[in-house]
Amino acid sequence: MKIKIKNNIPVITIDGPTAAGKGTISSSLARRLGWSILDSGAIYRSLAFFIIQNNISCNDINAILRLLKTLKFSFHSNDIYVNNLNITNKIRNEDVGKVASIISENSNIRDSLLNIQRHSIQEPGLIADGRDMGTVVFPFASLKIFLTANIDVRVERRYKQLITSKVSVNISNLRSAIMDRDLRDTERVLSPLIPAYDAHVIDSSYLTNDETVSIILDLWKNRLY
Repeated sequence: MKIKIKNNIPVITIDGPTAAGKGTISSSLARRLGWSILDSGAIYRSLAFFIIQNNISCNDINAILRLLKTLKFSFHSNDIYVNNLNITNKIRNEDVGKVASIISENSNIRDSLLNIQRHSIQEPGLIADGRDMGTVVFPFASLKIFLTANIDVRVERRYKQLITSKVSVNISNLRSAIMDRDLRDTERVLSPLIPAYDAHVIDSSYLTNDETVSIILDLWKNRLY
């Protein structure tokens, strides 16, 4: 099916593995450009949070789809709201992440969330952060970035993020959880975690956030039409 660009509004996609820095970089880009932001991972995690809260099995797809119909997602600055409730600090633990990864393998759930994500485009532009933004959700994006970093850096980044959010975590268990998530995301049949063929791959392991943002802004300014 051919996808039309909504009113020619530009989209920059930022894909990559867990704790590669996608959220931080996307937020910085959105502020610099004055654009809106879509954190697709937060949407999956929010759904996962409510699945856990409602004691729904990850295998009960019909119940999950019924639940999804009752949820309304919105973003304000760096926070995600579901039914006007800010749940940003409730969705970052690894239990929620594990459920999010499991449900993301289901085609019916992905299709339902796909429509929600595509309707998030609004003027003057959108920064879309996720794992399949450039390959599946916004294949027509004006600029596609695949942001990565080595496992040690990513574990340290996620550890600091969780500690800052006052989430108790064991760094060894965290490393295992991130590696398991990487494996599930890259090997799943539906929308695996891979760079789009026309994506610019950026390894941020030894870059500051400002340096990474500058690289992407330069790519945006110098893009070919």
